[in-house]
Amino acid sequence: MPVKILLKPSEYHDSVSLMQVGAELARLPGVEDAAVVMATQANLGILREAGLLTPEAQAAGPNDLLIAVKAPEETLEEALAQAEKLLKRKAAADEGGEFRPKTLRGALKAHTEANLAVVSVAGRYAAAEAWEALRSGLHVLLFSDNVSLEDEIALKQYAVEHGLLLMGPGAGTAIINGTALGFANVLPSGPVGIVSAAGTGLQEVCCLLARQGVGITQGIGTGGRDGKAQVGGLMMLAGLQALQADPATKVLLVVSKPPDEPVTRQVLAQAAAADKPVVLCFLGSPAFDLSGLPGKVIQAHTLEEAALSAACLAGAPLPPVAELLLQQERRLNIKIGPLAGALRPGQSYLRGLYSGGTLCYETQVIWQSEMEAPLHSNAPLDEANRLPDSNRSLEHSVVDLGEEEFTVGRPHPMIDNSLRIRRLLQEAADPETAVILLDVVLGYGAHPNPAAELAPAIQQARELASDAGRWLIVIASLTGTAGDPQAFQEQSARLESAGVVLCESNAAAARLAIRILKQ
Repeated sequence: MPVKILLKPSEYHDSVSLMQVGAELARLPGVEDAAVVMATQANLGILREAGLLTPEAQAAGPNDLLIAVKAPEETLEEALAQAEKLLKRKAAADEGGEFRPKTLRGALKAHTEANLAVVSVAGRYAAAEAWEALRSGLHVLLFSDNVSLEDEIALKQYAVEHGLLLMGPGAGTAIINGTALGFANVLPSGPVGIVSAAGTGLQEVCCLLARQGVGITQGIGTGGRDGKAQVGGLMMLAGLQALQADPATKVLLVVSKPPDEPVTRQVLAQAAAADKPVVLCFLGSPAFDLSGLPGKVIQAHTLEEAALSAACLAGAPLPPVAELLLQQERRLNIKIGPLAGALRPGQSYLRGLYSGGTLCYETQVIWQSEMEAPLHSNAPLDEANRLPDSNRSLEHSVVDLGEEEFTVGRPHPMIDNSLRIRRLLQEAADPETAVILLDVVLGYGAHPNPAAELAPAIQQARELASDAGRWLIVIASLTGTAGDPQAFQEQSARLESAGVVLCESNAAAARLAIRILKQ
């Protein structure tokens, strides 16, 4: 079927508008496939894999808008014209509505009681906005990425000196005084205070706590680079200090990828000095020697173990954590045999398709601990295992679709399922794929009904494999709570009806996947 491209040089629309127009375009009669994206290198690669890239599009630059349509020749022009109408209609709608201040200064005049600013602008402008907010006496959630390390260090040093929090850059999640900022879930209040250098890591532990009936006081995001030696863990330490001084917080929980060694030492020292129990979850870190430390410090090796440990310390009526994890192992073992027995010769590889960067990282830690073969990723544990092409899996692969290479010029995959659906079908067509592992993240900011889009695509993927004489295993975990607007139970039921094997946590899903292959 023919493909036609409409190139619009130096035309910008926000990524959510492009997602909505692309979805409407794909639903037009006769249109087999369509995409409306900025012409970044990652997006060009995605179009190439989808068969939507034509020679004239390859000359486009990252500031150019591409509209690609695959349809019968007689409907191509009409579809492209309709895309332009949809873009104009969307732009006009965005210009309407109630008055909104255009500057931080204007917002402060309208809301004199405000003490926190959320900064979400293009990276090259983000530091300047954060500086203005800090100098106005505001705490800052710096949602934006592409902020230089030098700017981050300077901003955080100023914040610490003035008793403020600078959460970020790239801090996608925070829960402050019960208010969800960025991607976050509906949570009960309770005694656990969390400091996290990992956005979906914060969401996962919060949701796992909530399932045990335990709530939180605060969820402070620090940004993923806070643990680097150059930054010095400034926000991690400031967040811990604030929670140690908070009378409502009874248990402290710290979540991060492994910080650099000097930062780890500082965090351990501050945790040991606390008069409250502390759970440390530095994913992939070796076991700490905690014997000589005063105070109650517990090391957890997965997000699930961290949440269960904090829940027990908070007084939840639970068996010991080791017993809880052993019970889960028994439940997983029941599933392994039948699933492994359905695979055909040649189905040899695991493929993870993630929207949450921390969950992608946790899966790599778990899989790597149980396999001898290389584990490839666009966000690898070891740079030697970086995927040569992020748009194409290699042997065992785990892909973080929320990495910047995929989110420049398109919405985050927690909002937009289209990229993951394309990749899901691509993996299903590979005869060597045995298991596909997904995370599905609910809550504020996320897609309003992810299962409605993912479930039909998963069914299609499994049918594609079945038509080729194979059985495709799809495993997923849901990060969410019963109070989330997407309705947790409905999402679970919809995914299971599509043949998805749902697990209690991302860690459990990762363990099930690797053990099916080892059976």
